[in-house]
Amino acid sequence: MSANEFSPARWRGRLFPVGARLLACFLLVMPLVSLADRLPQRAVGTAEIPEIVISAADADSKPLPYYRIAPDVYFLYGNIAEVDRKNRGFNGNAGFVVTDEGVVVIDSLGTPKLGRRLIATVRKVTDKPIRYLILTHNHPDHSYGAAAFRRLPGIRIVGHVGTLEYLDSDNFPASVAFRRRILTQDMKGFRGVEPGVLVGGEIYSHYDFTLGGKTFAVYNADHHHSFGDLVVHQVEDRILWISDLAFNNRSTFMGDGHSGAALEAMDWMRKTFPDIRLMIPGHGSAQTPPFPMVEKTYSYIKRLRDEMRAAVEAGQDMESAVRQSDFADWHATPLYHENHKKNANFIYREMEQEVYFGK
Repeated sequence: MSANEFSPARWRGRLFPVGARLLACFLLVMPLVSLADRLPQRAVGTAEIPEIVISAADADSKPLPYYRIAPDVYFLYGNIAEVDRKNRGFNGNAGFVVTDEGVVVIDSLGTPKLGRRLIATVRKVTDKPIRYLILTHNHPDHSYGAAAFRRLPGIRIVGHVGTLEYLDSDNFPASVAFRRRILTQDMKGFRGVEPGVLVGGEIYSHYDFTLGGKTFAVYNADHHHSFGDLVVHQVEDRILWISDLAFNNRSTFMGDGHSGAALEAMDWMRKTFPDIRLMIPGHGSAQTPPFPMVEKTYSYIKRLRDEMRAAVEAGQDMESAVRQSDFADWHATPLYHENHKKNANFIYREMEQEVYFGK
């Protein structure tokens, strides 16, 4: 299915053939956004990126912009940017699935205030209760909104077992202090949330649940990007929420996890889910087959691993190896200049471990 088939003018309100079960994706809350915002008309298969200005003065009850990208599947397409006072933590994606028995929310955005506005967004779509919140990993842009969900009656919060390690790490208080400094109002009421359902055990094992006739398989995808990462499969709908395993419309970031585990997880994903019809990342627009964001992320990581391994094996010091690393063909990609040197630094240290001590 080509990207053009998602044109709102052509497909608005129409179902695709039953085998595909995808809807045109188009913005559903134009009256609720500022005139300063720039919002793509679609959120599947697009190179357009949103520029959504979030105000600290916005009411908690004000819904965020969202797209319907498949039957009963809603997507919040976050800014492609580092966290700042303009996006106020809305620099990652989230979404939710409405079933006959309740709602499954996937990721909670970057502050308690955004979490409350995400709840308001769900309430705009349906009055069915939120039964599950799945936190794909511990990074703030995906998990710090969970504080707003923890008091919802009957909710089950699902997360990776590595979340507990993160909450006990030095990373956690440093990250919270930074966000409280630049987003003081938005972080009010924040506390770390321990998931009630922990997914761990053997790599690529999964925790399954069914709600309203829809099956969700939540996979332990190792620690490729954080202290522990999940991939969520909507089984009947053939939709895969991959979080930060692959990035779209921007460069990847590697500051936690392990780049080798990322490559292995992408290989596993491609073999395990050959019939997926829609893939939803943690950053950037969703995609239909053949999912070019996966190959682009994979090739970037492998290329940087090969470069840093060669530097280590040649006895080149880390400072000069990182300074010299430059992928000119990535220069136009958002966040490349912010992330590439950090990624090179991280992977150089991984390669030192692998070259001198083995994996």
